[in-house]
Amino acid sequence: MHITTSKTKRILFAPVLKTAEWLTPRCPKFMAKTRYYSRFHKKLDLDNPQNLNEKILWLAINSDTREWSRLSDKYLVRDYIHECGLDEILVPFYGVWYKADEIDFEKLPQSFIMKSTNGSCSNIIIRDKNEITRKQFVEKVKGIEDKKVLITGVGDLHYMRNKSRIIAEGLLINDEVSAKYSETLIDYKIWVLNGKAEYVWVCMNRFVHNKDGAEVLTYDRDWMPHPEYSVWSDDFSQAQPMPKPANFDKMLEVAERLCQGFPVVRCDLYNLNGKIYFGEMTFTSLGGMMDFYTPEFLKLCGDKIDLTAVSTDGKWSMAALKKTNSAEVKNLNGGGV
Repeated sequence: MHITTSKTKRILFAPVLKTAEWLTPRCPKFMAKTRYYSRFHKKLDLDNPQNLNEKILWLAINSDTREWSRLSDKYLVRDYIHECGLDEILVPFYGVWYKADEIDFEKLPQSFIMKSTNGSCSNIIIRDKNEITRKQFVEKVKGIEDKKVLITGVGDLHYMRNKSRIIAEGLLINDEVSAKYSETLIDYKIWVLNGKAEYVWVCMNRFVHNKDGAEVLTYDRDWMPHPEYSVWSDDFSQAQPMPKPANFDKMLEVAERLCQGFPVVRCDLYNLNGKIYFGEMTFTSLGGMMDFYTPEFLKLCGDKIDLTAVSTDGKWSMAALKKTNSAEVKNLNGGGV
């Protein structure tokens, strides 16, 4: 959902993003082609998509994305993980609410993290509850309450089905091994293509030393680093290679189990003290406009994605969304919590 990791650039681009938000659901193909040409200076081929970006955008426009909506919701995805028999990777859960005023601050543990179920870059970290009053806490949470998702591209359309709620989860802390390489949690973003975990985009040191962005490096499933797959920038600078996690094979197994049945998913996991934790499932990384990978890598990934068996019966349209009945919406968004 991000046009960039830079907070400054998100502010500068705000007027453009607002215009794109209005046009995108009304003219999805036109907007996808316009944005793609603007970013890559080449035409987007939706008739014969080849690379990773093109195939993500084709899926966003032509396939049934209702399950994307459920699995991109930070609360509803927990049920899916349970269905997959992977409860052990779930981060401890403390509650879900629609409004900040509903939260019983006293019942929350000493440290925790608050998240918007349909947002990102809006987490509230509480390391010590004694250092904040309930009033201050409520004011912070109101900042992400009913936070509207900015639909900046075709790859964001499935988020339109999701309601905004607030969840509290356990606060993950860096372990000693990870801390040698990153001041922040290390995010293992595993690309699962046609059911097979092929590559891992490792992100670390996010927004440290007063810098925007993160340090990143791509590895293959044999944990061989491939700096040649990346385009370096202020947003994404090159990380130093690190040793393979002790239970790396288990991480690949978990990612593949979660992503079976989908042509392409980026499954984000954490690995702390030998325990794997779920982060999120992303179906449209950077809205299918990833410019931090080289054209060669995007084509390499695209070649591993088979679209021939994809059903287009439930493809995206404004009309289809408007016809969704209230019971379905209520069920999709966990009505009653």
